[in-house]
Amino acid sequence: MRVLDGSPYQGYLYAYPHKTAYRALRPRPALADVWAGQPRDALFLYLHIPFCEMRCGFCNLFTRAQPPAEQVGAYLRQLRVQAEQVAAAIGPARYARAAIGGGTPTYLDAAELAELFAITTGVLGLDPAAAGLSVETSPATATPDRMAVLAAHGTRRVSMGVQSFLDAEAHAAGRPQRRAEVDRALAAISDGGFGVRNLDLIYGIPGQTRDTWTYSLREALAWTPEEIYLYPLYVRPLTGLGRRHGDGPDPRWDAERLDLYRHGRDLLREAGYRQLSMRQFRRADVPDPDGADYCCQDDGMVGVGCGARSYTADLHYSFDYAVSVREVRAIVDDYLSRPAADFGHAEFGFALDGAEQRLRWLVKSLLRADGVDLAGYAARFGGAVEHDFPHLAELGDRGWAAESGGRLALTGEGLARGDAIGPWLVSGPVRAAMARAVLR
Repeated sequence: MRVLDGSPYQGYLYAYPHKTAYRALRPRPALADVWAGQPRDALFLYLHIPFCEMRCGFCNLFTRAQPPAEQVGAYLRQLRVQAEQVAAAIGPARYARAAIGGGTPTYLDAAELAELFAITTGVLGLDPAAAGLSVETSPATATPDRMAVLAAHGTRRVSMGVQSFLDAEAHAAGRPQRRAEVDRALAAISDGGFGVRNLDLIYGIPGQTRDTWTYSLREALAWTPEEIYLYPLYVRPLTGLGRRHGDGPDPRWDAERLDLYRHGRDLLREAGYRQLSMRQFRRADVPDPDGADYCCQDDGMVGVGCGARSYTADLHYSFDYAVSVREVRAIVDDYLSRPAADFGHAEFGFALDGAEQRLRWLVKSLLRADGVDLAGYAARFGGAVEHDFPHLAELGDRGWAAESGGRLALTGEGLARGDAIGPWLVSGPVRAAMARAVLR
């Protein structure tokens, strides 16, 4: 079956190419060489904390639940070592955007968070306020003392996955949380005075109905968050839900998720939220960050931490990647054992030739609601989008994309199909590399 005629939920293309396309780089390139000649005046800084208080049933992120306390301390010490090596290799840099994710960064206690900020500011030179720093948290760890540390260090945005305001639904998604804990966390975040509070909700949970979905949406809106993300539930290999339910195609579930998505999208629009992508909605009265949202198709990213990815214009790189508990633990242990000199090299990655660079720019633009700046593409690559990607005409034929005002953008129905359009755009070489990856 052709990709666009299949399930609308084939994969979230949050990055291109996906990490499963990465391979060991031999010989390992020196970071100083990787970054030589790259623009460094508007970078994205990402720090990764691979720890959580629990592993949600839907989660396929690189994270470890309930690590020993001594490992958390060792990780912060090694993070500082890596940051020193990275800063020395890259040289002077300005970070236009920054985020701390995981895992759950606020798994760290207040003192450990303060140490993390000492690394970001003292070693890497981040100005959190100027970079619009975003930090991920969870209901169990968004405590007042932790939120106070985030606020004191200039955090602008705090994002929390609620998933559902009904305990039974959260449990069905493999997240054993309690509503009272969610409310306490939301109060702590709101009291923190952050410029942007984001809440994540999931649709397609077993037993969820349009009525219960509406309930969660309205409970989220009662907190007037500046942003809301709507995520479809995926059942992925090696996750808790994957082990229990498998991940085969289910047309009825696809139809249910698509109906719930449209309902949630329309409800948020009626409540005064602008749609920025298939998942992201921002309250209409909330100004965009100074300048545009970080434009990952134009700017490089510096990743620090065991699960962080980095990219320049022509090389994306990271450490090894896994999902299963045993493999994640092994990779974290390996990270902690590395000598300092190892952090001056790229380990695993994917080199982007000219065709992949053009495709990445297209993918990361088209999946945003404002779409592709046609003149911007021509200025960067010296060609026309319609010439380089003639198959995009099929999206127009289906009513999923349209050109207007110098931009090619997905229509409302096209955005609804973003998790099929993204995988459809993946190149043959990247698709082949992903297919050869061993899930572990």
